[in-house]
Amino acid sequence: MYEIAIIGAGPAGGSAALFAAKAGKKTLLLDSNKSMTARAWMENHYSVEAISGPDMLEVGKKQATKFGAEIKEETVTNITGEAGSFVIETESGSKYEAGHIIIATGALTNLAESLGIETKDHREPRFKTAISVNADGETSKKGIWAAGVAAGVSAHTIVTAGDGARVVINVISELIGERYVDHDVLKA
Repeated sequence: MYEIAIIGAGPAGGSAALFAAKAGKKTLLLDSNKSMTARAWMENHYSVEAISGPDMLEVGKKQATKFGAEIKEETVTNITGEAGSFVIETESGSKYEAGHIIIATGALTNLAESLGIETKDHREPRFKTAISVNADGETSKKGIWAAGVAAGVSAHTIVTAGDGARVVINVISELIGERYVDHDVLKA
């Protein structure tokens, strides 16, 4: 069983997978290859002069797998169970078990809606619906969280990546029973 499964491998999902895996959590990243970022060009990331969306996605996946995240190319069709024992079902018929789930599906909220998770109007003018979340990023279904554009944040990749990290830090903190902090320092 995975401790944390992330649905969506754009900046929010990839960032969540990176933080979860680096924290030593058994992490699954499910990628449908439908990320809006695959069509993007960014020149507004702090400390990055410019990067294409495909390059950003590739680097993010490499970072996550470096720390042990598993990536599967799958489209999720259903989630059953409850917090601590979810079963994720995919279009191919595969099933994955996870304790916590983060939905980071960009503009696509149909999975959350099909599960009866509360939604709201999106703040961004080009998106219709967002998943309703509390201050920590948890949805109306205990153990299912949402991050990035799916959760109503700005569609800028630097913002969605940060939101993915923020939400998974809250999940990790819940799992370990104290606030999780990940700060590396330069080696002398």
